[in-house]
Amino acid sequence: MIKVGEYNQLNVLRKVEFGFYLDDGDKGILLPTRFVPPGLKEGDSINVFVYHDGEDRLIATTQQPKASVGDIVMLRAVSTTEQGAFLDWGLMKDLFVPKSAQLQKMIPNGHYLVKIVIDEQTGRLAATEKIDKFLSNEQLTVKELEEVKLTVYRRTDIGYLMIINNKHTGVLHFSDIFRNISSGDAFNGFIKKIHPKSNNIDIAAGKPGFQRVEDEAGKIVRMLKENNGFLPFNDKSSPDEIYEQFAMSKKTFKMTIGGLFKKRMILIEESGIKLTP
Repeated sequence: MIKVGEYNQLNVLRKVEFGFYLDDGDKGILLPTRFVPPGLKEGDSINVFVYHDGEDRLIATTQQPKASVGDIVMLRAVSTTEQGAFLDWGLMKDLFVPKSAQLQKMIPNGHYLVKIVIDEQTGRLAATEKIDKFLSNEQLTVKELEEVKLTVYRRTDIGYLMIINNKHTGVLHFSDIFRNISSGDAFNGFIKKIHPKSNNIDIAAGKPGFQRVEDEAGKIVRMLKENNGFLPFNDKSSPDEIYEQFAMSKKTFKMTIGGLFKKRMILIEESGIKLTP
C-alpha cells in the first residue's frame, strides 16, 4: 500500500527515457530523471517521497519536503488565487491551502502555521490553518518525563501553548523558557507533569533529569576546549550572562559544572572555570 504524503521504500521496476518506474503493485510510479541518484538500476530499492503531480498522477521524488502528512509546520506562502494559496514546502509543486481552510486571507511571503492533510474531496495533499480540531488531550499517548516533539502554537497569560507530537497540547510556562521563541518554532522537550483530572500538560524544553545535565556537560567541555580550556563564567555569574553564552538556565549550569568538578574534569575559580590538566 503506497502512503501518499510520506516516504516509501520502493523497488525499481524498469528504466524509461524520462526516469524510472517504481513498483506500487500496479503500473508503477514514476521517479523523474532529475531526481534519480547516480547508479540506480532495475531491482534496486530506494526511499522516495510520494505525492500527486499537477495532472493528479502519483509521482516519486528524492527531494525532501519540509514536512509530511500529519505534520504541523510553519510555511511561507508563495502565491495566492481566489481559490486559495500555495505554500513552499520544499518540493517543485507547492502545497495548496483552500480558502475555506484559512483563518484569514493569506498573502504572499506571509508565514503560516498549518497542518498537512489529505483533502477528503480530492484525495490530494493540502494544508489547513484550522488545526485545533486535530488536537486533543482526551486520550493521551504520552506519559510524564517522556521526550516529545514540540511546536510553539501561541502565547498565553502563563506561557506558550505548545503542540505535542502533532497530537496534544501543553503549556511551556514562562518560568521554564530561557530563550526567545515564537509561533512555529519546533524543538524537542519532555512531559514535565500531567494533571490527572483535566489531562492538562506542563512542558519543559530539552531532556529530563540527569540525562539533560549530561548533555549540557558535553557542551561545556566542548566550549572549554574551543577557548583554550578556560571560560570566564562560574556559579556567581548572572542568569542572563549564562544564558547568552551557554543557552541554559543558571540552575542547569550550576548542576552541570558541579558534576564536572566532582569528576575532576574542571576547576572552578573566582575568575571562571577551566579544564583540569
